[in-house]
Amino acid sequence: MKWAVTLLLTAAFAGACGGPSGDPSSSGGRLIVVATTTVFADMVKQVGGDRADVHALVPKGGDVHTFDPAPSDAIAITGARVVFMNGLGLDDWLATLVTDSGTTARVVILGENLPGVTYLAGTTKAGAAMNPHLWLDVSYAAKYVERIGETLAAADPVHATAYRDQAAASGRTLADLDAEVRTRMATIPAANRTVISFHDAFPYFAAAYGLTIDGTIVDAPGQDPSAAQVAALIGVVREKGVKAIFAEAQFNEALAQTIANETGARVVSSLYTDSTGDAPKDTYVGMMRWNLDQVLQVLGAP
Repeated sequence: MKWAVTLLLTAAFAGACGGPSGDPSSSGGRLIVVATTTVFADMVKQVGGDRADVHALVPKGGDVHTFDPAPSDAIAITGARVVFMNGLGLDDWLATLVTDSGTTARVVILGENLPGVTYLAGTTKAGAAMNPHLWLDVSYAAKYVERIGETLAAADPVHATAYRDQAAASGRTLADLDAEVRTRMATIPAANRTVISFHDAFPYFAAAYGLTIDGTIVDAPGQDPSAAQVAALIGVVREKGVKAIFAEAQFNEALAQTIANETGARVVSSLYTDSTGDAPKDTYVGMMRWNLDQVLQVLGAP
């Protein structure tokens, strides 16, 4: 693919240089920013407002773990001033894309070396030793927003105060959301607090809001379990009295439904983790409120 990327980038640079400003890192005076997922792109939009032109590489409903970038994605990051990724093995494919594109954008890793975070063990398709899904703990998502605010302020110093103010406002919104999630999750009966999930996306959510995850169906997206592994998981569900199976919108829920049919557990379908969805799940805040409603409906809380 690299030769095709090179040809397309040459055309893209020519077009950029022929534009009104000749500056590939601004769009009508706005800061060009790329994020690997729609979740992170929304966080950037909340901070950047109308001063930022934000593009997500993995489209809505796509799977970040197994994403295969196209030449058009290399073009997208060529003109960016900043590129945001999660790290921790979630979106390591970005490194090759950055190299192939030759971009001079600053690449910022949102999920690594965050102060005040208790990192949990886990694996991804890339085999990372720490679970990458920190943003499903809303208090950790607020740390992402703070890092985004400082990054945009450094990239566009003229509007630094505005970025920091908007990051602070977004942080207050997330603090309110975190409190809402904690309050509503606290109503779940103790007997209903054990679940399994399709893949290892929920440890931070569980740790923050009082659930126990007793198993996952797949080790990582794209790696289907054997019949023996499915049978063993059915045994765990029965032994632990697991009440619910968390299934995600971007994955086929057939395996989750098979286990539910064998055990009587209920499937919480259409949860959103690595991608936003259609309204009202088209923002991070909307996505988390949607997830909360689905979880409470199945786990028996009022």
